[in-house]
Amino acid sequence: MVAKLLARWVVMVIAVPLIAAVIRWLSRALEERGGSTRTSRLLRHTADALRREPARTEERAGRRW
Repeated sequence: MVAKLLARWVVMVIAVPLIAAVIRWLSRALEERGGSTRTSRLLRHTADALRREPARTEERAGRRW
C-alpha cells in the first residue's frame, strides 16, 4: 500500500510537470517553424492545463476541518 502511494506521488510530483514541460517545448518549436497553428495552440493549452493547480472554491477555502 505504501509503495502504491509513493508511486502515485512520484507520478504527480515529477512525471506530470516533466510531461507538461516537454509538451510546451514542442509547442514552441512548432511555433518557431511555422507560426501559431491549431496544433501548437492545443499543445500549449494542454501544457497549461497540466501545470495548473486545481481551482479551490470559496466554500472549501474557508473551511479548516
